[in-house]
Amino acid sequence: MRDKMANWTSRDDAMVEDAIRRGANRRELLKMMLMGGVALTAGTAILGRAGAAFAATPVKGGHLKVAGFSASTADTLDPAKASNATDYSRICALYNRLTFIDGSGQTVMELADSIESTDAKVWTVKLRKGVTFHEGQSLTAKDVAYSLMRHLDPAVGSKVNALAKQFEGVKAVDDLTAEITLVAPNADLPTILALHHFMIVADGTSDFSKGNGTGPFLLKEFQPGVRSIMTRNDNYWKGTGPYVDTFEFFAISDESARLNAVLSGDIHVGANLNPRSMRIIEGNSAVAPFVSKLGTYTNLNIRLDMAPGDKAGVVEGFKYLVNRETIQKSVLRGLAEIANDQPVPSWNPYFNAELKQREFDPERAKSLFQKAGILGQDIHMVASEAASSSLDYAAVIQQAAGKIGLNIVIDRVPSDGFWSNNWLKDAVGFGNINARPTPDIMFSLLYQSDAAWNESRFKSPKFDAMLLEARGMLDQAKRKEIYGQMQAMVSNEAGTVIPAFQSNLDGVSPKLKGLVANPLGGMMGYTLAEHVWIEA
Repeated sequence: MRDKMANWTSRDDAMVEDAIRRGANRRELLKMMLMGGVALTAGTAILGRAGAAFAATPVKGGHLKVAGFSASTADTLDPAKASNATDYSRICALYNRLTFIDGSGQTVMELADSIESTDAKVWTVKLRKGVTFHEGQSLTAKDVAYSLMRHLDPAVGSKVNALAKQFEGVKAVDDLTAEITLVAPNADLPTILALHHFMIVADGTSDFSKGNGTGPFLLKEFQPGVRSIMTRNDNYWKGTGPYVDTFEFFAISDESARLNAVLSGDIHVGANLNPRSMRIIEGNSAVAPFVSKLGTYTNLNIRLDMAPGDKAGVVEGFKYLVNRETIQKSVLRGLAEIANDQPVPSWNPYFNAELKQREFDPERAKSLFQKAGILGQDIHMVASEAASSSLDYAAVIQQAAGKIGLNIVIDRVPSDGFWSNNWLKDAVGFGNINARPTPDIMFSLLYQSDAAWNESRFKSPKFDAMLLEARGMLDQAKRKEIYGQMQAMVSNEAGTVIPAFQSNLDGVSPKLKGLVANPLGGMMGYTLAEHVWIEA
């Protein structure tokens, strides 16, 4: 029992809290935990903690101020083009999805009343009745068809175009029934539809400046790169929330300034803080930590189609040069799990536990770099505050490189414009990837040969074929075997170095209530504004 409690996570807390929300009584909750191996005394303590989270009655009112870490003139209210936490936070306030992933990681219905299929290829979507857009029109199946199919239009520039290519067609059967036909079976479709990009917009929308969605807030002001202000949608179809009158979101790129803004009471949430800030947070009553254990990671990307990554052995050398334990313990202050250069975390049911963990081996890295002929050259590595902890990662790598004769030059670039000007373009640089709920989504977005976010330009027809094979497979054991092989391919062949899976740390005001961790990201999977309230 002690070991079970040692592995208890915020996700388990969220599972209990979600059960309370669904009306489970104390006896049912204790039975659920006992079946999971939790001792009675420990279960009672957990219930007390979870109950305390709901002891306070939500109150309406107040102006919620949230500061993210990145903003630029490329900020967008078009869900298809959203590319970072700033965009996600805004679109989650304005729009809804067909499905939603709750705090326990379960896929539940949102705008959809049901999504069903007998063959995983043709899916019938039944919509909820009585849902309206901000501008007054009723939600219909035509809106669903338009919202999903626009991701296939190259002119839209959808960030999930690779995923959307699974859609052979989407049609309205009647006002409240849509039919989605896939190119090939995919049992994960309901979960895929819970991604931020698949928000439902009104049929024919091309101007997104008004943020006309079905979501909890109405857009009052939006200045890309500056801020957005939204007001509560009093006609919100869910009937509960949002509780705050207004929601303001902007960016404070400097992490220390973001934390200080929470400490001073100027904002309610300082998002995505560096783990080193835990030392300040834990000793200060003016701020509380909100930790979300995710599959999020900051990675070093070495493009395979550019020097030096196009030389044999260079990528492998960098993978041995990264001291993962130092990053986990020193840079991330223990708020992380060591990773192995592939994007599926250990808590995922498809995780390949047999893949041998790559160790820190600078001498082996040196040998590989010597064969590649890059020792003695300046290797420019682009890092930014926009990619969480990447400057610290770069410093760790630079120090190790210096000891073997490799000269790493760290090019520090500003957060403003990083995602549009540097990410996916630099020969050697960092990215920051938010958690995704399935291996299929991660591989489709980041490693499929034609994926828009293929960070290292990894191309493998074999990998692409395996992705399609596993996608519609009903045999879960075989599916896990294929995903395991794909994890090994990414770890050994792709130009992405993934040292650790980071826990997300948000600094929040003690007055902010209703927080529950969500596997889709920090700030409650970026849906925070809909669910929290401000205690008077």
